[in-house]
Amino acid sequence: MYLLGLDIGTSSIKASVVDANSKKVVASAQYPDTEVAIDSPKAGWAEQSPEMWWENSKKAIARAIEKGGFDASQIASIGISYQMHGLVIIDKDRNVLRPSIIWCDSRAVEIGDKAFQGIGEEKALSRLLNSPGNFTASKLAWVKANEPVIYEQVYKMMLPGDYIGMMLTDEITTSNSGLSEGVFWDFCDNKVSEDVMNQYGFSMDLIPEIKPVFSSHGEVTTAIAADLGIPAGIPVAYKAGDQPNNALSLNVVNPGEIAATAGTSGVVYAVSDKVSYDPKSRINSFAHVNHELDEQTRIGILLCINGTGILNSWVKHNVAKGIDYPEMNDAAAKVAIGSDGLAVLPFGNGAERMLENKQVGAQFMNLNFNLHSDAHIYRAAQEGIAFSLKYGFDMMQANGVDPKVIRAGQANMFLSNVFSEAIVNATQTPVELYDTDGAKGAALGGGFGAGIYNSLKETMEGLTLLKTIEPKANLADNYGEAYSNWTDALSKCL
Repeated sequence: MYLLGLDIGTSSIKASVVDANSKKVVASAQYPDTEVAIDSPKAGWAEQSPEMWWENSKKAIARAIEKGGFDASQIASIGISYQMHGLVIIDKDRNVLRPSIIWCDSRAVEIGDKAFQGIGEEKALSRLLNSPGNFTASKLAWVKANEPVIYEQVYKMMLPGDYIGMMLTDEITTSNSGLSEGVFWDFCDNKVSEDVMNQYGFSMDLIPEIKPVFSSHGEVTTAIAADLGIPAGIPVAYKAGDQPNNALSLNVVNPGEIAATAGTSGVVYAVSDKVSYDPKSRINSFAHVNHELDEQTRIGILLCINGTGILNSWVKHNVAKGIDYPEMNDAAAKVAIGSDGLAVLPFGNGAERMLENKQVGAQFMNLNFNLHSDAHIYRAAQEGIAFSLKYGFDMMQANGVDPKVIRAGQANMFLSNVFSEAIVNATQTPVELYDTDGAKGAALGGGFGAGIYNSLKETMEGLTLLKTIEPKANLADNYGEAYSNWTDALSKCL
C-alpha cells in the first residue's frame, strides 16, 4: 500500500510516493525543473496561476510514477501541502476568475489595517489571534473593492490546496486550520468569524464546506484517475498549509516543539497549547493541523520572513551567474563571519509581518568596492537570512516560546553549512536535520486521514535524524558582533 503526497510550492510542485508500512519514500519528483516565476503586475503585487499549479501537479505525479519501483494501482490516499494565505476564486462552473493573489502579495495591507480598527484591535486579536493584515480575507476584500465585476461572479473562495483538492475530487472543501490562516476563523465561537464576514460584507455562502484536516475531502474522480494513472475513489484525506505541514513532517505536534524551514520564504513554527497572540501581529497564531484532534488545543505560532530562498535565488541568477548553489556555498565559506561588514537585509519580497507590514525592500549596506567580492555577497545574503530569523526568534521568545532545539528537513537553505551554522550560532539553539520534506509529510498526513494509521503518533514514528548542529562557543563572539552589525543596518531602515 502506498500514499501519495503533493507539495504545492511557490517555486515548483513536488510529488512523493511513500510506502505505508516502511514510511520510506519510494519515488519522488518535482515539476518544473526551473523555479516558477511570481508575477508582479504592480509593485507589491504577487500572483500565480492556479491552473498552472494543477498542470504542474499532474506532471509531477506522472514523473513520480514513471520512476517505477512501486505499483501505482496500490496508492490508497492523497495528502496535500500548499503555499499558505493565497486566494483562489471560482465561479459556479468552477472556472478560476483571476490569478491567485499569493502569500507575499502586499496590496491588501491598508484594507486589513482598516478592518483591524473596524472590528476593534482587542476583539480581533482575542478572537482571530491576528490582525486581518494582508491575509486571504483581506485579499478577497481587495477584489470586492477593486474588481467588482469579478467579485460578483464568485461562487467560492479557496486556499491553494483547496483548489488542487477540487481538481482531484470535484469537491470543494476547507478546514478550520485553512480558514484560520486566511483569518476567517473565530477561536472563541469556533466557527467562521461573523466579525470578519460583516466587516468585509461577505456572504457565508462563499465559504466551502468545512471538514476536519484529517478526513476525506472527496474522492478522486474516474476521469482524473484515468488521466493520472492512479486508482479512482481514493480519498484526498488531508490538506494543510505548507508550514503546519512542514511541522507535521518533523513530528512537531506537541507544545514546546519547534520546526523551521527556509524555502522561498523562511519560517520558524512553534506549537502551543494556549490560544495566544502577539499584540502587534508580528508573529501569527493559527490552528495547527491537530487543533481539536482528541479535543486538544494546538496553536501554531508562526514567524515568517518573505525573502529567504528567493534572495539566495536572486543572488544566484544576478550575481553568481554560471555557478550553482553548492559552489556559491563553498565560496561563501571562505569569507570571514560577518562578511567583513557587508550587511544584507532580505526584505525584498513584499510587506514583512515581523516589521509590522513595512516594505523595507532588500538592502545591501556597507558595500565597499575595494574590499567586497561576489563571495562576500553570497555569505552576507545567507547571514542576512539567518539574522532576520534570529530577529523574529527573539520576538517569539518574548511571547513565551522557549525552544531547546529546532527541527528542520535537510533541504533548501539548510543544505548550506554557512546558513545552518549562522542560524545555530546566532540563536544559540541546536538544529536537528531530518530526512523528510513537505511532500512526504503530506503523504503520511493523508494516510492518517484515510484511517491507514490509528493515531498521529503512529503516523509520524520512525523519522530519520541525519545530523545535529550545535552552537560553537568559540564562534559566539564573532556571530554576536555580526548580528549587532546587521541589526544596526536594519535600524536605519525602520
